[in-house]
Parts: sequence; structure tokens; C-alpha cells
Amino acid sequence: MKDNTNNTIQAIWVGIGSLSSFALSIVSTAILSRYFNKAEYGTYRQILYVYNTLLVIFTAGLPHVFGYFLPRYPIEQGKHIVYKVSKMLFFFGITFSAVLFIFSGLIAKLLRNPELKIGLRYFSPIPMLLLPTLGLEGIFSTYQKTIYIALYNAITRILMLICIVLPVILLKGTYLYAIYGWIVVSVLSFCIAYYFKSIPFKKLSLVKSNITNKQIFAYSIPLVTASLAGLAIKSADQFYISRFFGPEVFAEFANGFIELPFVSMITGATSIVLMPVFSKFFHEKRNASELISVWQNALNKSALMIYPLVVFFFVYAKETIVLLYSEKYAISSQYFQINIILNFFNIIIFAPLFLSLGKTKLYSKIHLCIAISVWIVDYLLVIIFNNPMAIAISSTAFSIFKTLLFLFLVSIILKIKFSKFFPAHKLIVYLLHSSIVIICVKLICNYIFTFNYLLVNFIFSFTIFVTLLLFSSPIFKINYFNIIEPILGKSKKS
Repeated sequence: MKDNTNNTIQAIWVGIGSLSSFALSIVSTAILSRYFNKAEYGTYRQILYVYNTLLVIFTAGLPHVFGYFLPRYPIEQGKHIVYKVSKMLFFFGITFSAVLFIFSGLIAKLLRNPELKIGLRYFSPIPMLLLPTLGLEGIFSTYQKTIYIALYNAITRILMLICIVLPVILLKGTYLYAIYGWIVVSVLSFCIAYYFKSIPFKKLSLVKSNITNKQIFAYSIPLVTASLAGLAIKSADQFYISRFFGPEVFAEFANGFIELPFVSMITGATSIVLMPVFSKFFHEKRNASELISVWQNALNKSALMIYPLVVFFFVYAKETIVLLYSEKYAISSQYFQINIILNFFNIIIFAPLFLSLGKTKLYSKIHLCIAISVWIVDYLLVIIFNNPMAIAISSTAFSIFKTLLFLFLVSIILKIKFSKFFPAHKLIVYLLHSSIVIICVKLICNYIFTFNYLLVNFIFSFTIFVTLLLFSSPIFKINYFNIIEPILGKSKKS
């Protein structure tokens, strides 16, 4: 119980950091989508799409190395591992920047947007500054100092908001002004990350570890293939919509086909914290019952937080999108509803189990097979239906299938019943409770209390939803306060 509580506290700190990242990211996209026309905003989002796509290749899986190797070595040797891997990331960052600059014209032709060539060339210095900043999550989660993750994310995202958005607003600039801001904040992030990476090792002498480049890349390279395949799964829809439907439709898709930020925040935080825990668990060959206890505790708490939010935002999808991006992006709410269905399934975080087991090759092969299938199916959908909505539905369906398949394989590898990893009964209860409450909220807001202002109506609806959810939870034997009890307990003791 103590370990589970500590893991929860660590995950909450990671989650707070992710929340600041998502919140400020949403604010910046909401502002930029209003100041740029659709074509210009679409070009800006295409630049980020290209960057995030190539990022997987040039990081070479190295940020994942920290969460796997650091728990298996003394902290003094961990200092050497961090220094060694950070140098590699800086080298790959320089290579990434050169590739972006040299092949900008080719990429622009591939995506049929000539303006993209100019944007990518201005953007090209950024990767060599940002790649060395990666991996902080694995370092601080290993040494249970995740409060620094929250602090780093908050500082850098605030700087990003100031540097990227303010020039556009004050100078009424184009998307290039936003890129200038990216360059400035990348320099600042590089300096801040360099200092933060040294925090766990203060007053410790560097002791050279026996870890070799071969060991590092033997673990990380299969992750590159897996990450590329995973990215191919996610980016197939972006590619086909960008190529066949133009930047305006791509802008509508990009603003709508997003995960609910809170979901990624929660699952990402849980995954970061559990990775070193599972790595140490398998390294020490501990009893499987301990793993199941940690897993179920994490899954139940994730579902408690996520399912109500998913239900609410599915029903209020149009209001959410219009509030964020204005009425001209109302059609994006359809993409939002399609993608949000995935959030009922991606609370299952299978990656830490596979990676801590060292099953990176199997992880890679399965992702590759699914990626090939996605690209073939999506191309056929373009030919047959010529409708971007069909692409969005296909993407969500494949993502759900991937999650369930990996969970099934984990149960086989560990020889543990599938039902223990996927407590369907509890999840159905959470879903049923939230669904009943949202129906009550719609009845109240449609027939009893109605407001002319969209924002007021949205806030009132969410407040009623949370209130009814908490007060009716004992009927369904659900304790939502169980999520924050570890923090309250720690506060009382201190």
C-alpha cells in the first residue's frame, strides 16, 4: 500500500506538469487559430507534424533508456549514464536540424504546400536545441523527484506561450513570427534542462558505469522501429487528409482530432512513474501478485478520473471546440467525438510492461504490422469514400485494436489471466454512473436552466456534472476522493 501511495504521489506531480503543458498548449493553439487564416494555420500545424514525425527517428529511442537502465545502476553511475545519453541526443539533434533544412523542399512537395519549404528552413535550428532536453521524465521518476518534472514543464511552457504567441498578437505577424519565438524558447529550454538534469546528482562524484553504446542501442533501436510504426499509425490520417483534402480541411482535422488533454496527462504520468517501478520489479524477479496490485491500483485510479471527463466532453464536444477555436471550427467537433472514444480504452498503459520486460523486438514487430495495415486501409478509404471522417474513424478503430492486442499478449507472456489486467466490471460501473449523470445534466440545462452565453452554459453544465457525480457516487459504491487521499494523507503526516 505504501508503494502504491508513493507511486500515486509521484504520478500526480508528473500529471501536474503535463497539465501545465496541455493547458498552455491549448491556449496557444486557440489564440493562433484565431489570428491566422486557415491556410496559414494549416501550414504552421504541418510544420509541427513534420517535426513530430521525424522526432521519433532522430531521438533513436534514447529518452526511454533512462527509465529502463537507471533503476538497475547505482545513482553515482546513473550520473554517467545521463551524461552519456545526453551527448548522443545532442549529436542526433544536429543531424535532425541539417535534414530539416536540406530536405525542406522535398517535404513541401510531398505535402503539396510550397510555403512549407520556407517554414521548415526557419524552423530547422530548433531540433538541435530541443533533443538534449528530452528524458527528464525518466530521470526524475527513477529517483522519485517528479516535482521537478512539474516545475520544468510549467517554466518552459510559460516561456513558450510568451515567446510564440505574444509576437503574433503584438506585431500581428505571420506564422514565421511564431517560429522565431520557438527558436528563442528552445535556447532557454536547453539551458534550463541542462541544469535540471544535474539536480539528482548534486554533490555526487561521477562514477563510470560499465554500460556500453551497444547495450544502449540494443535496447533503444527496436524502440525506434516501434515508435516509427506507432507514429505511422497516428500520422497516416494526418498525411492522407493533408495530401488529399488541403490545408483548410487539415486545419479542421488538426483542431478536432485530439485526445482529451486530461487523458494523456493522466496516462502519460502513470506510464512515466510505472516504467522504473516495473523495470526494477523484473530485474529483482519479484512475485507477480505485487505487479498485479500496482497495475490494478493504477488502472482503477486512472479510470476514476478519466471516464467521467470523457463522457462529459463527448456530449459537450461542439461547445468545447467552439470555445477553444471559435465557430469557424465547429465542424472539428465531429473529429473530436470520433477520437474521444479511444479514451475509454487507452487508460490501459501496456508500454511500461513491454519495455521493462525488454520485449522491445516483439513490441516493434506488432507496431510495424499494424502500421502497414493502417496505411493500406486508409488509402482504400480515400479511394472509396473520399471523406476525411472515414479516415478518422479508421484511425480510432485501429488504436483501440492495438491496445487490446497488446494487453492480451502481456497476459500470455506473464501467464496472468486477461481479466486481471482488464477489470471490465469496474470500468462498466464507472461508465454507467457517468452516463446517467450526464443525462441528468442535459435535462437540467435544456429544460430548467438555460443561458444565452456559451461559456456560462458550459461552466454551469460542468459544475452540475461534477456535483451530481460526487453526490451520487455512494449509490454506485464509487469513491472519487480515493484519488486525492494519498496527498491528503501525506500532508497530515507532515
